[in-house]
Amino acid sequence: MTIHPPTTPPCTPETTVEIRVRGCVQGVGFRPTVWQLANRLALVGEVLNDGEGVLIRATGPSERLESLIEQLKRDPPPLAQITDIEVRSGLAPLHRVGFTIVDSLEGATRTDIAVDAAICAACTEEILSQHQRRSGYALTNCTHCGPRLSIIRDMPYDRAATTMADFALCECCRAEYLDPGDRRFHAEPIACPACGPQVRLVALDGGPWLAGEDAIDAHTTPAIEAPIDQAAALIRQGQILAIKGLGGYQLACDATSTEALERLRRLKHRPTRPLALMAKDLEMVRRYCRLDELEQQALCSAAAPIVLLERRRDEGTGRPLAEALAPGLDRLGVMLPSTPLHVLLCQRLPFPIVMTSGNVSGEPQLIDDGGLGDSLSTIASHALTHNRAIARRIDDSLVQLAAGKVRMLRRARGYAPASLPLPPGFEDISPGLALGPQQKATFCLVDGQRAILSPHQGDLDDAATLDDYERNLDDFLALYDHRPTWLACDTHPDYRTSDMARRMADDAGLPLDAIGHHHAHIAACLADNGYPRDAAPVLGIALDGLGLGEDGGLWGGEFLLADYRHCQRLGSLKSVAMPGAGAASREPWRNLLAQLIAGPGVAALKRRHPNLGVLKRLQQKPIDTLSGMIEAGLNSPLASSCGRLFDAVAAALELCFDRQHHEGEAAMALEALAARALTQTPPPTSRTSGALAPYPFALHRAQGGHRTLDPAPMWTALFDDLAAGKDATLIAARFHLGLAKGLGEVIGEMLGDVDGDMQDDTLDEVSNDNARRLSSTRNVKTVALSGGCFHNRTLLELTLKCLAPLPVRVLTHRQVPANDGGIALGQALIAAARRHPLASDQASDRPTSATSTISTISTISTTTTVPSIATVITATTASNNAQETAHVSGNSRTDHFPR
Repeated sequence: MTIHPPTTPPCTPETTVEIRVRGCVQGVGFRPTVWQLANRLALVGEVLNDGEGVLIRATGPSERLESLIEQLKRDPPPLAQITDIEVRSGLAPLHRVGFTIVDSLEGATRTDIAVDAAICAACTEEILSQHQRRSGYALTNCTHCGPRLSIIRDMPYDRAATTMADFALCECCRAEYLDPGDRRFHAEPIACPACGPQVRLVALDGGPWLAGEDAIDAHTTPAIEAPIDQAAALIRQGQILAIKGLGGYQLACDATSTEALERLRRLKHRPTRPLALMAKDLEMVRRYCRLDELEQQALCSAAAPIVLLERRRDEGTGRPLAEALAPGLDRLGVMLPSTPLHVLLCQRLPFPIVMTSGNVSGEPQLIDDGGLGDSLSTIASHALTHNRAIARRIDDSLVQLAAGKVRMLRRARGYAPASLPLPPGFEDISPGLALGPQQKATFCLVDGQRAILSPHQGDLDDAATLDDYERNLDDFLALYDHRPTWLACDTHPDYRTSDMARRMADDAGLPLDAIGHHHAHIAACLADNGYPRDAAPVLGIALDGLGLGEDGGLWGGEFLLADYRHCQRLGSLKSVAMPGAGAASREPWRNLLAQLIAGPGVAALKRRHPNLGVLKRLQQKPIDTLSGMIEAGLNSPLASSCGRLFDAVAAALELCFDRQHHEGEAAMALEALAARALTQTPPPTSRTSGALAPYPFALHRAQGGHRTLDPAPMWTALFDDLAAGKDATLIAARFHLGLAKGLGEVIGEMLGDVDGDMQDDTLDEVSNDNARRLSSTRNVKTVALSGGCFHNRTLLELTLKCLAPLPVRVLTHRQVPANDGGIALGQALIAAARRHPLASDQASDRPTSATSTISTISTISTTTTVPSIATVITATTASNNAQETAHVSGNSRTDHFPR
């Protein structure tokens, strides 16, 4: 929080001040808190919302005014986040009596928009009581909880600018709204059974309402709870229901019913992706899962995210969870009820319920009541709904505990769009907009005060999701009155967001920067840790599935020297062919074949292990055809992808061998096996003939200095273990250990260069430009880990352990996802840093030779023709590694570009 001192001499004993409070201060009970404090201190004045946040004008003794500020800093409302307080003093006295809340002023919106918050303890107690006005009312809320972003239509935040505008307050609610001593004082979504939205249960097959308007209009507790009673009965009978949540419809069923889960998977076209569950309280969570204190805090927070928890296998006397909930995995996504409707429903059920997004797989989550019949009637028998409209779709957030910290995996409800503080050095940047990636899409609005990273938007391959992304983008630009002066996007020319950015740049005449995918990953990690703009470059490890590299090739396992402006590739995983291009991302056996061809060779392994089952299974595939494609460079682009390496190892263990039904399925199954071995007591070392040793990876260094981490030796050892009948958990663990050890060794060797340990004759062998690059890394004291592969908790923790002995600080993600969900933030800060150079930047940007010390991505001119992806794939690309020249011939054919 920044506190600006008064712009004139200190307050006199009786003076007037204007206090500007910025941050997340609207829709969180901030004005009522100010009113209560001001009246307690006997101050005269007013408080109001405007486009910048909250504005306080007050007259009184200086010590009381100072006390007001101190108390706001020390004890703000529970949902408030103050980022800045600015005080102006010496103003004309306010000639009025008392202290009042006045109507909001319109203007450019520079305040944060409040996030949706889970039901608070007071509201929970109220709806579960028997003798209160809101007993059993499923849309109860107060200033400390309830809908915010999901109902806001315009700013500033007032009831008239929300989807509650059509519900006039009854006399009782109005009295609460105007009572400074009530927790609903100026709570904009306030409602009760007499004046607020009503819950209904409707049959989606066109049948009758099970609890109709006549019953609801009676406003009695039995009547308002009748739809929820009926819904609970249907779930107990094994039915699938659609339920209207804060940010969209959800699908729910009995989490202990195998039949219900299998039917849900079949109808939703979601055969294997893990399904989240909702438990009514912590006691029920502990019955099925192990719960750490930090995980409990996350579950019980106002954000109420889905938390990945270790599943218990000793579930006690309760009904066991269906195995179909998360096939092959040992962790479950669990959440507590986040709305009064969820609380009331879960209280009626003795078991957890599945709670997944209300959509057919691949389509956006439904928010419009009118689409129930078309979208969900083939899946759900009934809908538990209400007539409070949802202004915008918001998914559930997802977090996990890894390496002792709660880390964001999907940033959405409860967290977004809370502003992210900018690292030091970005205070003077002009407004900009980054459009983000294609998968796990987000966009980012940035100015000199903050970054607004949108909630998770989904994968933009689906046309409806793309349309929703565009609507949300327009919506956010209007809500924040954000007028970008520049744009940023990914270098991948075929991303929908890149195409959109080019069109926006052309239409508005704005400059557009194309930002390298993996550079953006590292920059997002730096921003997540508040890494100063003028600090020394870091060594970044970016591990993901695929992204377009800055040399036009496909990257995914990168060692980078980077800061916010520059990025240079110092090393990578060995580039291996992806036979079938996009098909290799879906069919792990293709990656296994390519890895074996690039490593020990299929024929050599067959001679060594002639009876091995997985090799026989591989022989049933068209491996001769694919081998020929790889050799000829036909539709088999080279990629240094860590994600495809995980797929290959999973296929070797016959996990998802033929096909993945969802992104990351093979890697998740592989991690689950590894975690079992690494957490066993006693460890596998005491029960096997060999120690739980890391598989070997080779580290090659080319004449130009590029390091290549080569898994070829690993494959020989892995297949020896398979032939010896070693347990799959042991093999998966040894792979994770070997990869983490290899990552640490690469960084360790690079730091050896940083410390000047290279011999003079070695320096003589490299180019002058590379020698300058090596000398420029002598100040590197920091390593940053980013990319979706670091959502693998086992890999992250093992990598941190391998880096621990090195003299570096290691940065990891916490508030921003390591996967593509953080890319837009990285794009925004890279583009901002390049467009607004510091004096130190300008001094360091003296002309160099054609091969720069740290390469800078060029700006895409809006008039420049961007090459098609086919051109990118078929272009000849040469690796810096003299031991490995990766290229695809000019006559290569290509299908859908892999991601």
